[in-house]
This record gives sequence, structure tokens and C-alpha cells, in this order.
Amino acid sequence: MPLANSSKILIVPIHPVDFELVSTLVSPLSKIFNCEVLLDNTNHINLLSTYDSSRAQFNSTKIISILFEKFKNFNGKILGVISVDLFIPVLTYVFGEAQLKGKIAVVSTFRLSEITYGLPENKKLTAERLLKEAVHELGHNFGLLHCENYLCVMHSSTSVEEVDIKTSSFCDKCYEELSRQIFSEFNDHHNGK
Repeated sequence: MPLANSSKILIVPIHPVDFELVSTLVSPLSKIFNCEVLLDNTNHINLLSTYDSSRAQFNSTKIISILFEKFKNFNGKILGVISVDLFIPVLTYVFGEAQLKGKIAVVSTFRLSEITYGLPENKKLTAERLLKEAVHELGHNFGLLHCENYLCVMHSSTSVEEVDIKTSSFCDKCYEELSRQIFSEFNDHHNGK
């Protein structure tokens, strides 16, 4: 059942990410969220201020702030896709982060790639994992919380094995909530809120 959605999603590949891999998100995200999905390849984002040398990782919250400032006039959701290792201060690493009921999300391919674990590259598996994490973070943008159903895309994943177990689909409960949130957002937008 399609969602009644007038929103847009702009995918922003952040150099040096694999552009071909990022482009695999356009069609499935368009179908899942029933909206126009655009792929931006013109923006250069400087990540220097987001790097923590003591951890050799990049702070995803700071990346979200940069994207928020850069795209403050964009009417829709922004999904930054990056290939560096991300963290938030309270966790060792994250696959991504999003503003709950906000407009910005970021996901990284770093820990979704088999190469990180010393295994041969598997682009198909990385693309599947990336889609799941992109849908998960965008779900947070649309107001969804973590789900206890381990097959639901909104299930929290603390390891790549957990990403592999879940699907790229919402369970019925999360899908209903997503529909409510999108409808509410649509009404707020058209009522000038």
C-alpha cells in the first residue's frame, strides 16, 4: 500500500564514497517512501571538523549539523552517504544517525562492507545492507522509533550480523506509524506549520 507523500528525499554522496553504490538507493527508496528521490552529485562537504583523531573516526552528529546548514532551504529529507567510520560519543561506532522527526540522516558504508572485516568485497551484500540502514535512518526522520521485531527495518542493529538478519521492510506496526507520521507532516506542511 503506497504512502500518501508529497515529500522529497535528496541523497548526498559525501566524497570519497562509491557513487555507483549510492545510486542503487534511488529506486528502492522511491518505492518504499512513495516519493521523489533525487541524487546530488554537485556538493563537496568538508569533513575535517568532524574528525576525532583520538578515535580515528568521524562524528556523525557533526556531519548532520553540516548537512543541516548546507541544505537548510531544501524542502524534504536529506540522506548523506559516506564511506568513513562514524561514531557518536556514547558508542564505539554507528552505521548511521538521524534527527528524530527531522530532515537530516547520514549512513556510512564503512562497517557495511565485508572488506572492513578482512573478507573479500561483496558489492551486492554491501548494497543490501546500505539500503536497510538508509531506510532505518529515514524512518527516524519520519518519527519512527526502534522496533522490537528483529525482522523489521526499524530494529536497532549493533552489529553487521544484525543488519543481515533484518529486512528492508517495515513491520505492520511501524508501517502504520510511518503512514500516520507522513500524513501529519503533509498536513503540517500544507497548513503552513
